[in-house]
Amino acid sequence: MRLIFQDPTFSFELLRTLGYSPYGGADIGECLSTAYRIEEGNFDSWHTEWLKTAERVFALGQESMNRGKKQSAQECYLRASNYYRTAEFFLHENPGDPRMLRTWDQSRQAFRLALPLLNCQAEEVNIPYEGRHLPGYFYRLDDLPRPTLIIHGGYDSTGEELYFGGAAAALQRGYHCLTFEGPGQGAVIREQLVPFRHDWEHVVTPVVDYLFSRPEVDKSRIALMGISMGGYLAPRAAAYEHRLAACIANDGLFSFQVGELKNLAPHIVHDRPDQLEAYIEHLMSVNSSIRWAMHNGLFTFQARSITELINKTEVFTLEGVAELVKCPVLVCEAEGDHFFGGQPEKLYDALQCRKTMIRFTAEDAAEEHCQFGALLYFNQRLFEWLDDTLEVKYE
Repeated sequence: MRLIFQDPTFSFELLRTLGYSPYGGADIGECLSTAYRIEEGNFDSWHTEWLKTAERVFALGQESMNRGKKQSAQECYLRASNYYRTAEFFLHENPGDPRMLRTWDQSRQAFRLALPLLNCQAEEVNIPYEGRHLPGYFYRLDDLPRPTLIIHGGYDSTGEELYFGGAAAALQRGYHCLTFEGPGQGAVIREQLVPFRHDWEHVVTPVVDYLFSRPEVDKSRIALMGISMGGYLAPRAAAYEHRLAACIANDGLFSFQVGELKNLAPHIVHDRPDQLEAYIEHLMSVNSSIRWAMHNGLFTFQARSITELINKTEVFTLEGVAELVKCPVLVCEAEGDHFFGGQPEKLYDALQCRKTMIRFTAEDAAEEHCQFGALLYFNQRLFEWLDDTLEVKYE
């Protein structure tokens, strides 16, 4: 699927931003007009144009709020939050670039202005974690004990984005929802400088502990969904955190190892591991997706070199772990996934619990990574599975 850009990375990130429109995260014309102003493949141009759109929409929100038009303000703040997030996306080549923290914080602040205006009870939460805290948002329809969905992202998502990426749909279907950022993500990497860790159960268990302290949560119906790289992290957590009643890997991911890039050209690096870093640097020079992925990895893993990043990701595998998962698991697979092709099937085959696999195809218009561009259809399939699995009777 190509949307305005020939560069697949720019096209996909535009689709991702535009894809949140059903949940208030974007307006079609705003996204398309912004994209047409961007110079293809130019990371600075991407930031400049999305920032212009974000600031314009945010100002509209402030205008509406000053006039007491809260619904209009909420809509603008939500869109602005997503546009600021998009503007920040390609800035991780230089973590010292002041634009990165500033633009990310603008995304967070716009979202927090929208939070009290949402049609639910929503609050910021700080979950105790190893002497620090994990920032999150708890969304609830009321004070009744209800099934609750935990959502976390993956390699690059933010807690604010997760409202569009699942929380809004959960609320529509009678679920409470807790979204959070863990090590390597959002504020935890940007403000606390805590990098990714492979043993995600040590992250999710404090989150489940927190939900067990909330009277609004049906303790027997807590589900966990991990998105993108979260398709590895969530099953890893479920292998050891057995209070979870269900797990969703969107999309399924058996391993996340940077060294696997050698498989793109094994003849170049065969028996020459010293050449792998030079080979990856070459790929970065000709492929914007790999360029972004490597720089983002150096940032989120706090690695000082590509070799160190490769070494740090070697332990990110579910080999010998997937079979420990006990709760039902939904493994999602996108037919045209340009990141993790073949990985969902590996995860599905390794699981020994009750399991379901849903393949999203081009015929469904849902073939892109994590079904971006088809979130309404994705959520239909996801929550019908989750309703059946948790025996949820809410309408």
